[in-house]
Amino acid sequence: MKLEKATNRSKMEMKGSDSRRFDDACGMAHGLELLGERWALFVVRELMLGPRRFGDLRSDLPGISANVLTQRLQELEARGIVTRTTLPPPANVQVYGLTPWGYRAEIIVKELGRWAAASPAHNPNLPISPVSMMLSLRTLIVPERVGDLDFIVGFRFGALAFRGHVRKGEIVITREEPKDAAFTFSGTAPGLGAFVHGEVPIPALEAEGLLSVEGDPTLIAAFPDLFELPEKVVVKD
Repeated sequence: MKLEKATNRSKMEMKGSDSRRFDDACGMAHGLELLGERWALFVVRELMLGPRRFGDLRSDLPGISANVLTQRLQELEARGIVTRTTLPPPANVQVYGLTPWGYRAEIIVKELGRWAAASPAHNPNLPISPVSMMLSLRTLIVPERVGDLDFIVGFRFGALAFRGHVRKGEIVITREEPKDAAFTFSGTAPGLGAFVHGEVPIPALEAEGLLSVEGDPTLIAAFPDLFELPEKVVVKD
C-alpha cells in the first residue's frame, strides 16, 4: 500500500510536465525524466557558474525559442532544480539559478561531455558558449601536468568575465572580474577553444578577431598543455 501511494505521489509531482515517463524505478530513468527533455540539460549547464537573466540564457542558447526556454525553466523550477530570484536595487532584474541540488548535476554535465568527446563524430570546432568553454577546462585539465603551478588566469567574453585559479591539479573557475590574473584572454569562447584544444596560435586568432591575450608570456604558452581531449574511440565500419 505504501509503495502504491509513493508511486502515485511521484506521478502527481511530475504531472503538468511534458516529460516522457519511463515507469522504471532505476535512478537513471528518473534522471532522464528530470533532465531528459530537449534543452533541459543545456539550461542547467548554462547556470552552472551562477545565476543568469533570461535574455543571457537565450543569447547563449541560440537554437532555443523563447517559448521553449520559458517552458524548460518552469519545469526545472517545479522539479527543484532551478530557482528564480530578483536581484536587489538598482538592478531589480529577475534571474534564474540552480538550487544546491541542481549544482550537484555538474558531474553529469562534465562526465557526459568527457565521454562524448571520445566519439569520432565529435567536432570541437563547432560553436560553444562561454560557460560551456569554462566547464570544458574544468573537465579536461590533466592534474599531473599542473604539478606545482599556482596562478590566476582571466577570461573576458564581452560583458561576461571569469577568474580561473590553477593549482593542486585543477582549475577552479568563478564568475567574477579577474583583477589578480597573471594573464587574461579576451574575445570569444570558440577562439579560446581553438587555442586550447585546436593548437591555433594567438596571432592567427587575433587576426580574425576571435581571441587576444595579455600577460605572462611563459604561462600563456604553457596553458594549452594543461588540457587534453579524450582519445578517440575506434568505431568499426
